[in-house]
Amino acid sequence: MKIKTTFYHDGLYHIDHSFTVPLDHDEPQGDTISVFAREVTQAGNDNKPWLVFFQGGPGFPSPRPNGNNGWLKRALQDYRVLLLDQRGTGNSSVINHQTLAHLTPEQQAQYLSYFRADSIVKDAEYIRQCFGVDKWSILGQSFGGFCSLSYLSLFPDSLERSFITGGVPSLTRHSDDVYQATFKRTLDKNQAFFKQFPNAQGLCQQIAAHLSTNEEYLPNGQRFTVEQFQQIGINFGVSDTFLPTYYLLESALIVVNGKPQLRYEFLNEMLMQQSFQTNPIYAILHESIYCQGFASDWSAHRVRQQYPQFNYDPQQPKREFYFTGEMVFPWMFEQYKNLQPLQQAAEILAKKSDWGNLYNLEVLKQNQVPLSCAVYADDMFVEMDLSRETLALIPNSQAWITNEYEHNGIRADGEHILDKLINMGHCVYHCN
Repeated sequence: MKIKTTFYHDGLYHIDHSFTVPLDHDEPQGDTISVFAREVTQAGNDNKPWLVFFQGGPGFPSPRPNGNNGWLKRALQDYRVLLLDQRGTGNSSVINHQTLAHLTPEQQAQYLSYFRADSIVKDAEYIRQCFGVDKWSILGQSFGGFCSLSYLSLFPDSLERSFITGGVPSLTRHSDDVYQATFKRTLDKNQAFFKQFPNAQGLCQQIAAHLSTNEEYLPNGQRFTVEQFQQIGINFGVSDTFLPTYYLLESALIVVNGKPQLRYEFLNEMLMQQSFQTNPIYAILHESIYCQGFASDWSAHRVRQQYPQFNYDPQQPKREFYFTGEMVFPWMFEQYKNLQPLQQAAEILAKKSDWGNLYNLEVLKQNQVPLSCAVYADDMFVEMDLSRETLALIPNSQAWITNEYEHNGIRADGEHILDKLINMGHCVYHCN
């Protein structure tokens, strides 16, 4: 373990920690990777208990704080915080098209199979032991909540408390069930958007028809397609995105020499929104976060066929246009420039059926760790009904179900949300 104090800002100390951990924790003498975590503490208050933050994703690093604000401000009242860059992200042996280029597709798939929630949790447990900490608490946002339940399954005796925001997954359901729910939620969000901005439907139809009959290219040289355009609907799962989306649409097309074309500003924004170009774990492992003993077999792509309104038909340009949401499709590995080198590996992982279990139901049914969760009633990414189904199986759990926030509640109003959960956790801890 290497430790280095990096900087002091806004009354907070930031300390870097880097660890060498096994790629496969079941083979501790095998290959290793590096895992990075940043400790954040209030000045003069470094003896508080630990709270480990698990970021959403999969495939995104922990946040880089810009000051003592948001959920971090509330957390630091009670804890010192460890911001974990999950393996493959941030400063933790990063995975992208560059770092995987030297491997065959089979080797890429094998390597990537060690980057799910169970391995992330084992990294955290390794770090806990390195620190000599008896127990610590955890906070998981979105996919970080999936990691939290894996932690409660694998190492419950290492945990003091667990907090989850917008990330209570099903413990047993097939990924098809998940996408059945999320396609319905995405349909609802589309209808709400087009109801608020009636003119947007015509603008979308114009853009889609233009892309169907003209070649447009993003600044990285990648051809921009209707399918890619539809994917900006993922923004509808977070707050305050309807109006910015409309502003994008109304200024997308211009006329040059008598011919319509997409403005460079619009195309540049479309590229900036393609986060899997820089964070491919999100695309390549997204469906596997639900897999336990079965293959996803491109679950979202198959379920999509049951919702034909999401399949744009250039022969019917006046048919209602719909955006998609947080789904991954096989064509992405044909179209997206930085995913193309991973296409064969993605196919291998989509067909992989021997994924291990991510949760231990028997352990969770005996849970003694206070678990406090914010469940968002209108969450487009994590279905409320599936979250409630899970929490009904776990004793010592409480859910705050609210429609005040979208999936990004912890970013929008994190100080309030975490305060609510911490107080709930106190109640579970002291009232049982």
